Amino acid sequence: MRYQHLDLNLLVALDVLLDEQNITRAAGRLHMTQSATSGVLNRLRTYFEDDLLTQVGRKMMPTPLARELHPSIREILFKIQTSIARRPIDEPATSKRHFRIMASDYVINVLLKDVLQVVHQEAPSITFAFLSPDPQSTGMINRGEIDMMAAPEQFMPTDQPSALLFEEQFVCVTWAGNAEVGATLTLEDWQRLGHIAVEFGRERIPGLEETLFSEFGLNRRLEVVANSYHSLPHLLIGTTRVATMHRRLAAQYASHLPLRIEPVPVELPVMREFMGWHRSLDNDPIFNWLKAKIFASTTASLPPI
Repeated sequence: MRYQHLDLNLLVALDVLLDEQNITRAAGRLHMTQSATSGVLNRLRTYFEDDLLTQVGRKMMPTPLARELHPSIREILFKIQTSIARRPIDEPATSKRHFRIMASDYVINVLLKDVLQVVHQEAPSITFAFLSPDPQSTGMINRGEIDMMAAPEQFMPTDQPSALLFEEQFVCVTWAGNAEVGATLTLEDWQRLGHIAVEFGRERIPGLEETLFSEFGLNRRLEVVANSYHSLPHLLIGTTRVATMHRRLAAQYASHLPLRIEPVPVELPVMREFMGWHRSLDNDPIFNWLKAKIFASTTASLPPI
């Protein structure tokens, strides 16, 4: 499709190029070769009579015109996606919508897996893709590459709507046969015993609880580092170690594994888990139906410690 001699497909490429500011990464997202992506950039430069991206050292930086254009291009593309490319189906039972949700395995297991059971009964043709949390999540939701994201409050995009899903606490978990822990887990126990913790991705990003402990000036003696909170309960069995994890997830595992759940021996802040989405979905009937199902699931009772 062309508008005043501009191939509108080039706007998709320009959005990605300005977002990545790197030919190689942009080519990967566009499923094009680097040379083809460079050719697209040259065509865009010719149309706009501007370099759009200029080489500064090892980086490509957007020109003033590119910075001015980018928000408008992103908004145009998202409006096309949500108002033209999507059929106006408003009945869940017949909808064939596909939702892309960015959420951690923790949120999937304590909340979204139950939502999918309900949705499958009422809207069996709706499908889902779950994406792992990503440092680029804000950009992805702004571009419409994901429909919604679940994350702690501090990671929510500030320019899109969001709402509180639930509040969560961290707890300490030990093997039920751990003789090193008395009637309660004291701070002295916590400091004396070895710990199991999580780190994520190639960057080895620690779990949120590590940041909270650091704010109290507390350092754990790490003896095992895993890549998922779901590994922690199994790795505790038969050891004297301690793990710190989300209360809901700990309660799930303690229901069928020999585990003890104890309060963290310092008062950590409550974690607030939010759901965010692009504002253009606010009047989408199927999206609002799904969102209502998700928020209704958060009213499930939480077992006491």
